[in-house]
Amino acid sequence: MPDLLLELRSEEIPARMQRKAAGDLKKLVTDALVEAGLTYEGAREYWTPRRLTLDIRGLNARSSDVREEIKGPATSAPEQAIQGFLRKAGLGSVSEAHVHSDPKKGDFYVAHIVKSGRPADEIIAEVMPGIIRNFPWPKSMRSGAASAKPGAMRWVRPLQSIVCTFGSETEETRVVPFEVDGLTAGNVTYGHRFHAPEAITVRRFEDYVANLEKAKVVLDAERRKQIIATDANNIAFANGLELVEDEGLLEEVSGLVEWPQVLMGTFDEEFLAIPSEIIRLTIKTNQKCFVTRKPAADTLSNHFILISNIEAKDGGKEIVHGNGKVVRARLSDAKHFWLRDQHDLPDLDTLKASAEKFGLDLKKPLDQRMAKLDALNVTFHAKLGTQGERVTRIRKLAAELAKVTGADTALVDRAVVLAKADLRTEAVGEFPELQGIMGRKYALLQGEDAAVAEAIEDHYKPQGPSDRVPSGKVGLTVALADKLDTLIGFWAIDEKPTGSKDPYALRRAALGVIRMLLEKNIRLPLLSVAKDPDLLAFFHDRLKVYLRDMGARHDLIDAVLTPEADDLLMVARRVEALTAFITSEDGQNLLAGTKRATQLLASEEKKGTVVEGAVSADLLKLDAEKALHAAVETASKDAAAAVAGEDFRSAMEALSTLRAPVDQFFNDVLVNDEDPAIRANRLALLSAIRAATGTVADFSRITG
Repeated sequence: MPDLLLELRSEEIPARMQRKAAGDLKKLVTDALVEAGLTYEGAREYWTPRRLTLDIRGLNARSSDVREEIKGPATSAPEQAIQGFLRKAGLGSVSEAHVHSDPKKGDFYVAHIVKSGRPADEIIAEVMPGIIRNFPWPKSMRSGAASAKPGAMRWVRPLQSIVCTFGSETEETRVVPFEVDGLTAGNVTYGHRFHAPEAITVRRFEDYVANLEKAKVVLDAERRKQIIATDANNIAFANGLELVEDEGLLEEVSGLVEWPQVLMGTFDEEFLAIPSEIIRLTIKTNQKCFVTRKPAADTLSNHFILISNIEAKDGGKEIVHGNGKVVRARLSDAKHFWLRDQHDLPDLDTLKASAEKFGLDLKKPLDQRMAKLDALNVTFHAKLGTQGERVTRIRKLAAELAKVTGADTALVDRAVVLAKADLRTEAVGEFPELQGIMGRKYALLQGEDAAVAEAIEDHYKPQGPSDRVPSGKVGLTVALADKLDTLIGFWAIDEKPTGSKDPYALRRAALGVIRMLLEKNIRLPLLSVAKDPDLLAFFHDRLKVYLRDMGARHDLIDAVLTPEADDLLMVARRVEALTAFITSEDGQNLLAGTKRATQLLASEEKKGTVVEGAVSADLLKLDAEKALHAAVETASKDAAAAVAGEDFRSAMEALSTLRAPVDQFFNDVLVNDEDPAIRANRLALLSAIRAATGTVADFSRITG
């Protein structure tokens, strides 16, 4: 079966767009071909800074014939209706239609239409121009002489050539010609812009890849990443260093080069006095370079690793020299930020009111920055006030939470007051990713308690499922207060997540709260803090996702989670205990018996039967119902006591004693006795079973 090779070559595509664009091209093309009646065995996309490539294997040479039946009117229908049917079906007369019979509706016309298949070349040539013209780039541009004309094609960067070849391994491939804004698809591409600018004639994918490699282009992005990672680690090792790995940077630089060349540069050791985080971000952001360190060291070395797209004749000396000059200039700026942040602000007299409001010491640089943040009335959100007002809210909330977490209230208050101060530092202004990190460093420099400094950094955590939760009680308290204030505030102004949209990362904030409560064993009645059932329901949704990700069954979560349950730690512990119990033999058998009791009760209640709330011992006639009554009374008392003591495993063990008497009851006792009083009493006994198990979970929600 034939294969299709497609290449769209352009000026440099931004690295952040390449992977998605290649995936979009694959989906758009394969979807269009399948919709047109073609099938294929496999497809894979590739990308470099200057090209998107698609390799489709085993594509049909021709689409299949399509047979379609169009049902028409009854043979006795008016002529006008019959003529309308003929026009719709494309028939010249009723003689070309078939007559079908239906026992109820009688005879009616049916048109049997056969649409012949088409050559794949024709289909490809038809669908490709539209895909290219309407390609979903996040940003695009017009270029060339045609750009002045209305409706000119837009592309991420000027599109330079199109390759489109089609054919099987046993035949010569042929070009599928189509035209897009003056560019006609052909079989010619070009290699590396500087090393191999000559034209390359393309037949099929294998020789295309091989010829590009000879022309200094590595087509496979994953292979480029591997080359960069391996060579970078090797060059670091050869110099007695280790690479500080950065997957995001590796992905980016692999999208900046077609022929990766790994080199090592240096900068002056004096810059190592700057915090490692600033050095790393400066070099990464400005020069897309990796940093290194001595093996297992906490601080960086003064060697960095750069990736070039040119195999230089001088071994890369000039490239290293040029990058070194830029790195040194950027680090000089970073050093300036670092030192200025440790000095006094020039307008301290204007900050006294803010300093008094928050109990700040204007002799300390970080305190000055917090006072400045408040004095400038920096907006947090138009409907939620300034950053200063937000800190005031968090301060009040953190004081209450400290009673729950057991954190030192004075340290919590100091941490809250300084937590946002680094937003006014020059280092964070240049690198927003460092907020919290720089706050901790500046706090330690001005002699703050280590727990306060740690809390300033940790109060943003966890920022995702793979991020750790704050380790200390002070940081944990501030982080909880920060995230809860965010959630409470945005709920109050009705800015809630909708569908896939969550611009304020409220789902992440809720998950962060849940992780802190569960991982640090914190009992916090959320309604006492949030005072909003709708927000509690949002927490419930996030908790379900979290527990399912941890392996809990959805039905067991539903069995435990009631609408008013606001102690999420207790919910998680109940689910854990229920999971262990319900997978045991006793649990399975008790579940079956409980479900039988619940179903009988539900059936009676649906009929309007009023089930008595208490069992009358005098009406218990059979040994099995007497034994069950005694067992239920004991199990109910023991389970309730265990739940009160938050010992859910013991509560389950108490319920497990019901297994045998429940089984015996259903073997020996007929619930629907002829005597109405006895029947009502036995229904009350079933209700007692439901109530006993309900102290732990709603067993009716459990499947199986």
